[in-house]
Amino acid sequence: VVASDAMAMLQVTDQYLELHDGEIVILTRESATIKTLDGEVLERAPYTAEIDASDIEKGTYAHYMLKEMDEQPAVIRNIIQHYQNENGDIELTEGVRSLVSEADRIYIVACGTSYHAGLVGKQLIERVAGVPTEVHVASEFGYNMPLLTEKPLFLFISQSGETADSRAVLVEVKKRGYKALTLTNVAGSTLSREANETMLLHAGPEIAVASTKAYTAQIAVLAILAYDIARANGKKLPFDLMTELARIATIMDSVMAQKEIFEQLADKFLKESRNAFFLGRGMDSYVGLEGALKLKEISYIQAEGYPGGELKHGPIALIEDGTPVITLVSQPNTHLNIRGNIKEVVARGAVACTISMEGMEHESDAFVLPRVEPLLTPLVTVLPLQLISYYAALARECDVDKPRNLAKSVTVE
Repeated sequence: VVASDAMAMLQVTDQYLELHDGEIVILTRESATIKTLDGEVLERAPYTAEIDASDIEKGTYAHYMLKEMDEQPAVIRNIIQHYQNENGDIELTEGVRSLVSEADRIYIVACGTSYHAGLVGKQLIERVAGVPTEVHVASEFGYNMPLLTEKPLFLFISQSGETADSRAVLVEVKKRGYKALTLTNVAGSTLSREANETMLLHAGPEIAVASTKAYTAQIAVLAILAYDIARANGKKLPFDLMTELARIATIMDSVMAQKEIFEQLADKFLKESRNAFFLGRGMDSYVGLEGALKLKEISYIQAEGYPGGELKHGPIALIEDGTPVITLVSQPNTHLNIRGNIKEVVARGAVACTISMEGMEHESDAFVLPRVEPLLTPLVTVLPLQLISYYAALARECDVDKPRNLAKSVTVE
């Protein structure tokens, strides 16, 4: 079998031969022969895919996406277990620590949901560790590389580790002699093999095209990376990260146990709508981008995410009677500003669905989340947006796991 992603063929085999650029494979009934373009035969041992085929079953769930959303609390606990030593401290490999310690700037390169996680990661790395960080869309970075610092570290974020746009950047980075670190969910994937070091997400296989648990796993691992950099640089740590992640896993459980609320919200605000807006400020604006992506991916509702203050610089012209505006309010330093933005859109006919955090709530809010550390709010504020998108897609009778025109692993540019 020839496949672009090992996970697609796990029910057939767990043994794979990888092909490198500039190679040819000749397949017969009995053999697979790898040659260079010059005709030289190459000997290469197969590798074993480190995924259990039983992990990709739906079980009693109607959709993979619902199953994977429900798995998020367990994923956070799994990440804690893998990145914590016996003393309860964060423990990364010396290879990862060495890469980061030598860098004067981190360049995060990613696509789609992973790009949105990267935006959160930038804030974590800069605010906690004090290391300048940029976030770039992989497909643009490959052809429009900016001026780089003397000692850049490239951080590639990819659920599958097979993303073609990101790999094109990695190939160019390696040509220039720069170092690369990959955050991925798939051990042995292309981006993992070809980077200098890898940090695994430990989220288990993600089958649904619309990513959910990989997003929260990426943010959790980015937070761990930021904390490790900060500690190595002698920075004061704002809170005990592993304790807070454990508490967040419990909060995730409580949110996921209230699915009927989000089903009602989806039915009320989105079932008959042709468009929707997601607003927030700071961390909330990044999560709003992810919420808009989820909604458009699986329900085909035209959805846009904006920083609250940006709305009146043009997009508010699209607000009309009945336009749903889903707003996140979780950042203490901007919650009054975003409340003002909610009033602006309601005055122009919008219907507001506000998800807030304890301590910043109003009685008219649709849902109030338990309080978490402001830097880690994306781990919980994204859950209502994932669930609302899921139930909106169900209400519109869309194929939740396999939305039209999309693929799980984007293996071509």
